Amino acid sequence: MTAVVLSPCLTLLALLLWVVGEDVVGKYQEERCVYLDHAQHLDTVGLSQDGDVVIGALINFYVLPPTFDMSFTKEPYLQSCSEFQESPVQWAQAVVFAVEEINRNPSLLPGLRLGYRIMDTCTRYPHSLRAVMSMISGGNGTCETTRPAKLIIGDSASTQCIILSRVLSPLRVPMISYLATCVCLSNRREYPNFFRTIPSDMYQARTMAQMAKRFGWTWVGAVVADNDYGLQAVQAFQEETKGTGICLAFVSTLLRERLAKDVDRAVKMVQSSSARVIMVFAWYMDVEVFLTELVRRNVTDRQFLASEIWSTSSLLLSNPELYTIAQGTLGVAVRSAPIPGFEKHLQELHPSRYPRDTILRELWERTFGCSPVQNNMVASQSGLPLCSGKESLKGVQNSVTDVSNLRATYNVYLAVYAAAYALHSLLSCTAPNSSDPTMTPGCSSPDIITTQQLLEQLKLLNFTTQLGEKFYFQDGEIPAVYDIVNWQRGPGGTLQYVLIGRLEGSNLIIKESAISWPGNSNKVPVSVCTAECPQGTRKAIRKGLPVCCFDCLPCAEGEFSNVTGSLQCYHCPPEFWSNSLRTACVPREVEYLSFSESMGITLMTVAVCGAMTTAAVGVVFVYYRQTPIVKANNSELSFLLLLSLKLCFLCSLVFVGQPSLWSCRLQQAAFGISFVLCISCILVKTIVVLVAFRSARPGSASLMKWFGPGQQRGSVLFFTCIQVIICAVWLSLSPPLPHRNLSIQGSKIILECMVGSVTGFSLVLGYIGLLAAICFLLAFFARKLPDNFNEAKFITFSMLIFCAVWITFVPAYVSSPGKYSVAVEIFAILASSFGLLICIFAPKCYIILLKPENNTKKFLMAKTQ
Repeated sequence: MTAVVLSPCLTLLALLLWVVGEDVVGKYQEERCVYLDHAQHLDTVGLSQDGDVVIGALINFYVLPPTFDMSFTKEPYLQSCSEFQESPVQWAQAVVFAVEEINRNPSLLPGLRLGYRIMDTCTRYPHSLRAVMSMISGGNGTCETTRPAKLIIGDSASTQCIILSRVLSPLRVPMISYLATCVCLSNRREYPNFFRTIPSDMYQARTMAQMAKRFGWTWVGAVVADNDYGLQAVQAFQEETKGTGICLAFVSTLLRERLAKDVDRAVKMVQSSSARVIMVFAWYMDVEVFLTELVRRNVTDRQFLASEIWSTSSLLLSNPELYTIAQGTLGVAVRSAPIPGFEKHLQELHPSRYPRDTILRELWERTFGCSPVQNNMVASQSGLPLCSGKESLKGVQNSVTDVSNLRATYNVYLAVYAAAYALHSLLSCTAPNSSDPTMTPGCSSPDIITTQQLLEQLKLLNFTTQLGEKFYFQDGEIPAVYDIVNWQRGPGGTLQYVLIGRLEGSNLIIKESAISWPGNSNKVPVSVCTAECPQGTRKAIRKGLPVCCFDCLPCAEGEFSNVTGSLQCYHCPPEFWSNSLRTACVPREVEYLSFSESMGITLMTVAVCGAMTTAAVGVVFVYYRQTPIVKANNSELSFLLLLSLKLCFLCSLVFVGQPSLWSCRLQQAAFGISFVLCISCILVKTIVVLVAFRSARPGSASLMKWFGPGQQRGSVLFFTCIQVIICAVWLSLSPPLPHRNLSIQGSKIILECMVGSVTGFSLVLGYIGLLAAICFLLAFFARKLPDNFNEAKFITFSMLIFCAVWITFVPAYVSSPGKYSVAVEIFAILASSFGLLICIFAPKCYIILLKPENNTKKFLMAKTQ
């Protein structure tokens, strides 16, 4: 239930009741006194004492309101409540004790007698509203004229305080609550007449949030009262945990009118939820029902966070059914403080001393099982036997007589003293021991002051308590001070709360070694929707779920996270790469085609074998240089071709090893010039074949003169010089350089040679391709010339292999990563070189070595059939 906002009609009704009450009690005695609400019996539930100034107090002695009669057959009226509580009796006696102590104190309000009027609120706003209107109007249920209350102490519940503040604010009547903690009441604009002696729930919610963060509880359930106290506390907790990764798994509300149904729903939520930490903001009697139902359903493995209203409840601590489930509870408690002489006051309580105290009479009947006698008459219709008059609270141990930890009681005590000191200042009281002897001890007449003046004086209040502490209101609030308690098993197996920490302002101090966790465990309970993501992963929020529920995704390659619960993965520096677990960055592995690895050794072996084979062929040709097959087609070109092939084999060795400035430049230059020299020799040999057969025709004998040995050597030199010029310009303007490639393979740094100028590299390859294409076309045209040994056929095959190798090289080179691209280029060089060597020189070597009888001019010049 959100904050109740009274309509203008309800406010007018409250004012009308006040005016009517004033009019009724102001009539002459002979006139008849009539109550319009038929609930004057509620005025007798409480205790009072007249005085020069009366302080009103609202105490919820009963907690269960009656069921409303919905038959509409008679006029509705407020009935008496049930479910008597003992703890509020102590709060009421704190008012009595403080008033009596002040009246005995000659230094505080000298010559003035304080009075009080304490009434029951039944924890419901119709009762508290009626009680307040009765107090401020002076009505008392007997038509006697009494002094109206100048100030109200109460109420205990936030919802009632919201309503009462809105009603009393137009009347300028101040109120001081001792237990209302709703954050909303801190709004001075809406509640200018509200003060309190208990910190706001904002600090309590902040304390619970700090505890949840401290112990790693990111998945917390909440069971709260269905009123402003509970709902505003949840809202404050959510505000405090925003951005901290702490989420509410569920929020279940409890309303006393439908408690059984709400408890059943709350227990089912607790059972079904994965949250192991449950935050409970509710009245202690409602909490008892809730915890008892959990025990009945065997739900005992939960960690509870208790609000101040039940964290020190003797009712819950003394319930044997809760010993197991409630052990380990962590609670935020209102700080306790002693009240000197209060224990003696409680022990001396007796109905004979306070004959008009109906609450004390009720306590007496419940404690001793007898009905006290007043003026020789039974004061109660309970049917109990008469008391002997010797009954005493001295030997009784209950929540009324227990003064070991005065918390809410001390707040009530402070509220009375705050009202007294405000009156003392407002009435310009002078103490008897004043240093100025000319001033007469006493106070001004209290009849001349207004509630508006008292309200303003409370804002300026500043005094020192009996404990030596400074007390003042800062925007209606007091500084936040809490005790942190833990429910532990005592020596006899019973539960007791133990002080384990303290909150002052925003400083939370907890002695973790003193905490007893549920189940006598030494380990902090775990309450998370999803366990924290380990190192090497990041959080990925699940769609439609709170931020506490997430998936843990492994970091991508090249990224790492070295903390648990990381929201993102971080990129490694350029020279580093993530390890296999993605928890750190390690230096990247440097990769290149080295001399020591198997692939490099294999390619070098093949290259050397190719060079040696070429050399062996050269030796054979030198040895048989006088034979016709060697002399054919210009033996110089054959030797030059063998030399160029040998260079082609050897240039591949430059591609192996770590790239350096000189090796990168030498690779492309040696490759381009060697192959151009080789293709030039083959092209010239092809031209020679064509010219030789053309010159055999009639009238064409002079052709060979124009393409003799000199022209052949010059052509080879010319074709080669063009490539030399291209390479020289390329190397001078934008030469190849060694490069550390970080983008091909993430975990490795590829050492490679960048071509520098793509245009230069393209011209080198394009020129080789152009010569090869021309050579292939010319050889193709000369393949069917009528000789037994037509070299053009072998040149055609060799060029076909050469072109096929280098055409397939391009896609293979582009798609090969890292050092494999270098291996592909070496393979293309070796394959094309072997293709040329085998296709051109193998047939000649076959005839020279195996068919020497065919190594004759006659055989070579013979026409093929």
